[in-house]
Amino acid sequence: MSTTAETAEHEGALETRGLEPVPDSERHGRTRELFPTWVAANISVLLLTMGAGLIVSNGLNFWQVLVVALVSPVLSYGLVGLVSIAGKRGGSPGMTLSRAVFGQRGNLFPGSLIWVARWGWETINAVTGAYAILTVLDICFGVKQNTALKVITLLGFVAATFLISGLGRKVLHVCSTWSTYLFGAFSVLVLVYLLTDTDWGQVFDKPAGSTAMMIAGIGTIAAGGISWVPTGPDFTRYLPRTAPNRPLVGHAVGGAAIVVVPMVLMGAVMAVSQPKLSSAQDPVAFLGDLLPTWIAVPYLIMALIGMLLINSMSMYSAGFTAMTLGIKVPRAWAVSVNAIISLIFGYLLMNVATSFMGSFISFLTLLAVAFSAWIGVFGVDMFRRKTYDGEALMDTKRTSAYWYKAGFAWQAMTAWALALVVGLLFTKVDWFSGPLATSWIGRNGLGWLVTIVVAGAMYALLPRRPLPETAAAEPAPVAAAKPAAAKA
Repeated sequence: MSTTAETAEHEGALETRGLEPVPDSERHGRTRELFPTWVAANISVLLLTMGAGLIVSNGLNFWQVLVVALVSPVLSYGLVGLVSIAGKRGGSPGMTLSRAVFGQRGNLFPGSLIWVARWGWETINAVTGAYAILTVLDICFGVKQNTALKVITLLGFVAATFLISGLGRKVLHVCSTWSTYLFGAFSVLVLVYLLTDTDWGQVFDKPAGSTAMMIAGIGTIAAGGISWVPTGPDFTRYLPRTAPNRPLVGHAVGGAAIVVVPMVLMGAVMAVSQPKLSSAQDPVAFLGDLLPTWIAVPYLIMALIGMLLINSMSMYSAGFTAMTLGIKVPRAWAVSVNAIISLIFGYLLMNVATSFMGSFISFLTLLAVAFSAWIGVFGVDMFRRKTYDGEALMDTKRTSAYWYKAGFAWQAMTAWALALVVGLLFTKVDWFSGPLATSWIGRNGLGWLVTIVVAGAMYALLPRRPLPETAAAEPAPVAAAKPAAAKA
């Protein structure tokens, strides 16, 4: 990398590095930077709606919701933290490191599925952000929604997302840090208001629901975190190799839990007096009715910033995934592909879909299964290996040490495909139901967990292929020196 590019990187301007491994000389990140990153990844008012759903749809009481809110981030972001260790070891984005597991050609299959799944995640967040803007305009200026205004707000939100994600990791870190402080302060205000304005007798008198519905609730809340697992290495690739592993897991779980727990509980409390909150087509407009204006407006603005960051982080990683799949453009431009897709799907969701929350929960359920198949295989492989060959990761031809047989690692591909099919057998959404969806596993929403177990166990049991002897502890200079637009 040139001196100019290095200076830009250190000063936090446009990130120019692409898929190539980060050399040790540029690894100046600190593990504590991960805490605000994972806080920002969860600043979404959809958690309020999901908390309400636990009360209304799952029939849980307050204490059961508390258990769900505590267990979900530990399970999902524990996986995020564990898989992010690979980023520190290999210095490349998660889906690029995945080439070492599935083979240069084989990686295109899980990579494509994960990339497509990100379209849905980014669309959901873009729509939620647009609704937040519309709600603020309504509360402050009395401007009512219409199709044209929906399109304008959606376009504005996606454009801002594209700008932030295009600038790169350091800009995301700065924004995440400040949004953590601001959103935390306004969340405290909302909590204080709810403490004083809620009929707590009505909240605590609600009878307990079934254990099955509580387990299903854990799966629903955890699904959002699972979607970040392949992204984890993207935010740890600038850490020194000597950075301890425990903080990677601790900051991921802690950063998520500090947002997830109070917001899910707040949604559950709100739902006692406003049960329609759990199924609203507009998932944020209810805040204007439930909260006084002086709290609702700044809180929505902070939530809007949070959702911008969530989408920016997702698009940041999606740019790497697109490059890994062979879209040969700089990372910042690769992000534009997902931005355009978010606009198209966002318009359909806001103006055509009949149920926002129904679409959202169905998407989360399928998302969890799709990502879990990759998690099981990649996780087992990560614990087997200590390093990644930088040159082999970037070499997509037959000369790559990760070419394996015709570009495929058959053990990984077999385990991934089988686990994906098994997971779908236990899955039920609005428009799809697997033949085993009515079983105990299916009714409890554990298809994603079965997928991880089957993928990991199958990969561990299949004949172990030898790791390339050329794997090096430090990425080769030729890989580290490639420009951002390096060919994937």
